[in-house]
Amino acid sequence: MTEQVDRRVRMGERLRRIRRERKLTLADVASRSGLAISTVSKVERGLMALTYDRFSQLAEGLGIDIAELFSERGEPFGPGQMAVARVGEFRLHETENYVYEMLFPELWRKAMTPMMGTLRPYETMHFDRFVSHPGEEFLLVLDGVVTVRFEDMEPVVLGTGESVYFDSRRGHLYASANEQPARILVVCTGDRGAGTAEGNRR
Repeated sequence: MTEQVDRRVRMGERLRRIRRERKLTLADVASRSGLAISTVSKVERGLMALTYDRFSQLAEGLGIDIAELFSERGEPFGPGQMAVARVGEFRLHETENYVYEMLFPELWRKAMTPMMGTLRPYETMHFDRFVSHPGEEFLLVLDGVVTVRFEDMEPVVLGTGESVYFDSRRGHLYASANEQPARILVVCTGDRGAGTAEGNRR
């Protein structure tokens, strides 16, 4: 079993346990999240890895924080707290197009979801739709050149050290602008922006 498949299986097992603890059926989670029953089932069986917008929908359907999908144990982030992430301290989540490095997965109820990622050229990716989800989003290019494609807007090309901030409800896609992989830092807020941790539960 590859590491990627093993991670999907572990997440699927965690999702099934959370769902059963809440006495929810697959149909309940599908109805609450807006995802197809078949999609929820595939995730639970480790057959599918969801993009950020889809796993945020899944977390909403389960009534949990997004971070709970990546860490079995965690503590709510509260007033006056501080946390440090050292190099290599993250939970890896790999989809067909993106590799997410989820930061601070052990801190639940955060107002922001920070993650790093590695992007391939657009031509090597397989998109069937734009990604869209509640909240606001910040992207900083750590290394390389990135093209950010927006729905109904001209693409934005960013070089190393450049950034973009936008409403996540507008459809968007990221990709390396050339043949070299690009490294990015992304921070997403909940549907109330940076206002409260409650907004991050979406």
